[in-house]
Amino acid sequence: MSDIAISVSNLSKRYRIGHANNVDWGLRHAIEKFLRNPFKWWRNRKIQTEDFWALDDVSFEVKNGEVLGIIGRNGAGKSTLLKILSRITEPTTGRISICGRVASLLEVGTGFHPELTGRENIYLNGAILGMTRAEIKRKFDEIVAFSEVERFLDTPVKRYSSGMYVRLAFAVAAHLEPEILIVDEVLAVGDAQFQKKCIGKMQDVATREGRTVLFVSHNMGSLVQFCERGILLEHGKVAAQGPIDLVVKHYFSSAAKNAVWKANPHDAFRPQKKVFFRRVELLDADGAPSTELDVHKHFFVHMEYEVPRAFKPVELSVRILTTDGAPVMTSMLSDCEQSAPEIEKHGVYRATVRIPGMFLMPGSYLINVAAHAGAGEVFDSLPGIFGFIVLDTGTNYTKYQHNHHMGVVMRALDWQDELVAMRNGHEFPDIKIAEAI
Repeated sequence: MSDIAISVSNLSKRYRIGHANNVDWGLRHAIEKFLRNPFKWWRNRKIQTEDFWALDDVSFEVKNGEVLGIIGRNGAGKSTLLKILSRITEPTTGRISICGRVASLLEVGTGFHPELTGRENIYLNGAILGMTRAEIKRKFDEIVAFSEVERFLDTPVKRYSSGMYVRLAFAVAAHLEPEILIVDEVLAVGDAQFQKKCIGKMQDVATREGRTVLFVSHNMGSLVQFCERGILLEHGKVAAQGPIDLVVKHYFSSAAKNAVWKANPHDAFRPQKKVFFRRVELLDADGAPSTELDVHKHFFVHMEYEVPRAFKPVELSVRILTTDGAPVMTSMLSDCEQSAPEIEKHGVYRATVRIPGMFLMPGSYLINVAAHAGAGEVFDSLPGIFGFIVLDTGTNYTKYQHNHHMGVVMRALDWQDELVAMRNGHEFPDIKIAEAI
């Protein structure tokens, strides 16, 4: 019997994208042009098409019981690859061989019917995954206990929060004994405690039960801790594969090469978003794009985003992380005196946040940016969009470079140092700390 669980050979996926000549008109301008000259409008409405390769000649193998991490920036082809492996969509070219039953958790509530209760959806989802009713019944109590939604088990899932959806969906996928478990970044929706619980469950599935796991995440710390091997996708191609720590280093080095991010104009999901980023830049103190920043000087994160339709306030956030995925700080637009803007008109908006100098310790970092609603709904998210280096151009910390436990932030705090007593003979007089302060 072969020890290969998944074999992918020369896999490619092509999408055909259409572009109308009048795509940039907008509804009002399109109606105006039609009323002025309907014959010319009809003649110019030809649709131009082009091919977009979401995956291009991807090949790799996964052994039985192996945990494989799939890394890549947004639009690299990770979700397309998982959908093909889950048999949700067909590849254009290439060959896939899968040995074993596959359970996949790609989106919140995948395979759930909104009108059915949580109890009914457990049986429905289990049947979709190929389990018998007896198997589902045997695991039912464990699924409910893990999901922590017992109180709402007989409530239609359309009334569940996104976090409850994730809990129940992951519990079903992880407990129905698949030989292969595929998990996308969907776990980011849950709270930190539940994410830790899910990571522990997947470790049990992989190590104790010997099953195969494919894990997509932007949390590099979890990937390094959980996975053995990794694959890095860039523009639909395999840029690197091998031991997870080496692949993560390759990802960081590639992320640090560019300080300007532009949205893919062929992104098929962009028109469906309430808000989406068009351009993001990492700028040094002089306003020039750079991924090498002076520890003494401030720098900027500049965002340009589009709102297709007017609606409630938009919250923006910028998060800085260490290279192993640990959060350093998060700043939100609503933190400043200017609250989140009331979006009264559709259009393009710009926002800039300034990070002060002498704030981050010299070292390597990542940046996440996101646009979301105050209630927690995420409109657009760009995790790990930039990798950058803070250069030590002369600080008091250089003398302590041998010490790797000094933290990740530095600030000049208010210190008070004064003489409070002189030696009298061989002893100091008793001094209370409160008096010294």
